[in-house]
Amino acid sequence: MTSLIVAKRYARALLEIGKEDGNLEQYGSELAQVASLFDESPELEQVLANPAIEFEDRSKLLNTFLDKLGLNPIVANFFRLLMDRGRIAATKDISQVYSGLVDEEKGITRAEVVSAAALSEEEVSRIKDVLAKLAGSDVVIEIKEDSSLIGGVRAQIGDLVLDGSVKSQLDTLKDSLRRGDYA
Repeated sequence: MTSLIVAKRYARALLEIGKEDGNLEQYGSELAQVASLFDESPELEQVLANPAIEFEDRSKLLNTFLDKLGLNPIVANFFRLLMDRGRIAATKDISQVYSGLVDEEKGITRAEVVSAAALSEEEVSRIKDVLAKLAGSDVVIEIKEDSSLIGGVRAQIGDLVLDGSVKSQLDTLKDSLRRGDYA
């Protein structure tokens, strides 16, 4: 819970700067780039976040890392601030929160659609239209395939899950038969 509060505070601060200077997307992209690099090299993040290692040594490493990435000076300073405040380990959470805040700012809702087989452009368009009506905003869809669904589609938008998959229907039928709950 605390990490989410911290992530929101820092993400909002960077978002406000991005709105002021018009670099909202660039900052988000660079933040995501560093978060991705921390995913690829967790050792780097661990060293940067380790208070047992001298602060000056960690700062030098961070500065070398930032110089090689060639980040916008605002984003580079943002990471220096995270280091100074002992919050560098929150980078991934901050990146996720920032991305959500940018979507909010633009009136975009993200949805995940999982289908048993590849969807046609027309099917994707119809699904997108339905989800946009439900969300009351533009929807960006991430499409995945999962053959275990057997057929149909499962969509998630925020906390709402719409499951029209054959697997879900079979599971519901199986549960009804086990409970003797049939009509």
